[in-house]
Amino acid sequence: MKETGILFIDNRIVREILSMDAAISAVEAAFREKGRGKVVMPSKLYVLLDEFKGDFRVMPAYLKESNIAGVKVVSVYPNNPKLYNLPTVIAVVELLDPRTGKPLCIMDGTWLTAMRTGAAGGIAAKYLARVDSKIIGMIGAGTQARTQLEALNIVLKNIDLVKVYDIIRSKSEEYARDMEKRLGIEIRVTDSIEEAVKNVDIVVTTTPSTRPIVKSEWIDEGVHINAIGADAPGKQELDPMILKRAKIVVDDLEQACHSGEVNVPLSRGILSREDIYAELGEIIARLKPGRTSYEEITVFDSTGLAIQDIATAWLVYKEAKKRGLGLEL
Repeated sequence: MKETGILFIDNRIVREILSMDAAISAVEAAFREKGRGKVVMPSKLYVLLDEFKGDFRVMPAYLKESNIAGVKVVSVYPNNPKLYNLPTVIAVVELLDPRTGKPLCIMDGTWLTAMRTGAAGGIAAKYLARVDSKIIGMIGAGTQARTQLEALNIVLKNIDLVKVYDIIRSKSEEYARDMEKRLGIEIRVTDSIEEAVKNVDIVVTTTPSTRPIVKSEWIDEGVHINAIGADAPGKQELDPMILKRAKIVVDDLEQACHSGEVNVPLSRGILSREDIYAELGEIIARLKPGRTSYEEITVFDSTGLAIQDIATAWLVYKEAKKRGLGLEL
């Protein structure tokens, strides 16, 4: 292929190349690099399109140790599946040569986004959940719920049961059929959020909710929560009293305070920034310990970082070049 060209990689190739194991490896390394202070990652820029009930976000990053750079533009339109038969999340990634700024690759980032977010949830559980965690409570049964469980299955290796609830029961049933067949884990559809999150070891929330849907009284001591859905201002899924009881770990402090699970409780004075224990990268880089007791509740507040996208996209790009895949112009 011509070294002067730009490589175009479509979603089919991304799916062919990118395994969850590889995504976990790339994302964990990116978080570690962030924990060491070796990344440049300006705040995520949001463009809100209220009349269309959606938004798009611009996410640039440079990882100094890995010497990789790029930017993702991602749109989030919750009504897309129902109205247009399109994914809620649609993305594209541009990779750059850090030495020259030359564009190297344009890549479909839609599946990549789902995979890197799932990977982050698995990594958070690795450092924050109890090592003997066996029962998962899943709130939401969309694409992200699938990649979250796939990553947890790799990291934990001993899941006995998954309980799943979605406001659309048929989605829960489809999820249970598909993921049970794929992973060989018993998956039970529940009739309520309360039933899904009671008596579990890990809770995963992947909804677009703007109000608390998981109540504090349903959460036992020792539970780990991956709070994935709140990734924009005004979104929240957890009762703030859960956060008051928990060790809170965020992917990025500034971004989480603006648009993560903690954003609403912070704006209302229920939480302060001092209540946030650490960034995940600090724990991975061994600057702070993760879980320190069997009884503590831990929460990972995931907003989604550009470093996750760029690290994962570079992995795909290098493998596509190696295999001779993609279209270079």
